[in-house]
Parts: sequence; structure tokens; C-alpha cells
Amino acid sequence: MKEIYEQRLTGERALYGESDAHISYCTFLDGESPLKHSANLVIDHTLFRWKYPLWYAKNITLRDCSLFDMARAGIWYVDHISVEDTVIEAPKNFRRAQHVSLKKVSFPNAAETLWHCRDIQMEHVTAKGDYFAMNCENLTADDLTLVGNYSFDGCKNVVIRNSRLLSKDAFWNAEEVTVYDSFISGEYLGWNSGKITLINCTIESLQGMCYIQNLVMKNCRLINTTLAFEYSNVDVEIIGKVDSVLNPGSGLIRADRIGELIMDERKITIDQTKLEVGSIEQSFDRAEWER
Repeated sequence: MKEIYEQRLTGERALYGESDAHISYCTFLDGESPLKHSANLVIDHTLFRWKYPLWYAKNITLRDCSLFDMARAGIWYVDHISVEDTVIEAPKNFRRAQHVSLKKVSFPNAAETLWHCRDIQMEHVTAKGDYFAMNCENLTADDLTLVGNYSFDGCKNVVIRNSRLLSKDAFWNAEEVTVYDSFISGEYLGWNSGKITLINCTIESLQGMCYIQNLVMKNCRLINTTLAFEYSNVDVEIIGKVDSVLNPGSGLIRADRIGELIMDERKITIDQTKLEVGSIEQSFDRAEWER
């Protein structure tokens, strides 16, 4: 394997088409697309300071690297890439990539990151930015910390464990999503989705879990959660209190308490939803804004 060591590389396509190389302690300065169409590279302790460093690349390993702000749109159309112990400051990274492994990676500006990617594994990843992981398929994440709205829109086949998501409008238009042992906070969680399963989770959401086909919740807590389950098909088991439930479409709701239950026969068939609830503090046949 060719060794490229302690080099300062400038100019457009500085190492265009490089293959079967070990790049170590290098700096890619100004110049677009320095490693475009590369293959079979191991890159460590290297800095990327300019745009589009890895496009159309295959079989890439990045370790202990830094992609600075201007390395934006840096990793697109890549097949088989492993990234570990790396900071990716640049936004819009990972677009239409496949077979992506991210371990101990930080995305301080994750806007529009991981779009239209397939077969992604994430471990110990932190990300801050809106529209994270849109339209991804076959994604697993363990110990993901995400701060950013509109995440996982349009995703399919997603499994998330031991994570913390602060994300308005997460999991819209998604299919086959399972979240275990996690905390999720954000308005309008999961709208217009199908086969959403939440197990041992704590959730805070205004108008969360609405317009979902096949929502399953097991051993979950809903804190400060209002107007939940509107028009959703549900099989949910809630520990403690749900502040308010609005017009569930059908299914079964188990909970210790419901603060406010709204069931409007003009909009739903009431007997299609079964309630196994310890107590209901208030019950109405109209929402507050229609009374």
C-alpha cells in the first residue's frame, strides 16, 4: 500500500483517483474534490479544509480526522465507508452513500446530513442540525445524541437504542421505525408514518404520535404530552399519566391516568378505540377550540 505522509495538498483534485494508499497526518487545503473517484484508502490524523473531498469513492476508512466547515458536501455517492473518532464540522455530509459506519463521530453542524443513504450503522454519534437522516433506509443507531428538527423524515427500517433526540417533527412519513430505551422531545412526533414502535421510552410532545398507522408503545412514559394519538391506529401501554388524548382512530390505550380525553363522534368512530385506564380526569366530546 502506498504511503502518503505529512503532506500539505492544494489545488483542485489533488489526489484524484488515488487508490490503495495510506494517507496519514496530511492536510488538504484549498482545492475542490481532492480524493474524487478514489478507492481502497486508509486515512488517519488528516485535516480536510475544502469542499467535496470524497465523492464517488469506494472502500474508505477515516480515523482521527477533522472535516472543517468548508469541507461541506464532503462525502457524497460513496460506497463502503467507515468513520471513527472524527469531527465533521461541515454541513451537508453523506448524501446518497451506502454501507456507512460511523463510530464516535461528532457533527456540530449536521444540517442536511445523511440524506438518501442506505445501510448505515451509528455508534456513539452526536449531531446538531435540522433535517438529519432524511430518506435513509436500513439505519441502526446506538447512543445517538441529536439536537435538530425534522429528523428521519421519510426513513425506512430504522432501529434506534439508548439515544436522546431533541427533535421537532421527527419520524414524519417514516416506515418501520423501532426506538428502544430512549428519550424523545419534540412537537408533532411521527406524523403520517406507519409501523412505529417505541419500547421503554420517555417522550415529551405536543400533538405527538398522530396520523400513524400501527403505533405500538410498550412500557413508555409521556411527560408534558398533550393532544396525543389523533387519528392514529394504536396499541399503547403508558406508565403514569397522559395529559390529553385527542380523537384516536382505533386500537387500545392502556394508561394509569388520562388528564383530558376528547372523543368527537363527528370525526371518529368512538367504539373502535378501547380504553384500559385507571382514571380519566376530564372527558369531552369536542376539542377546546370547538366548544
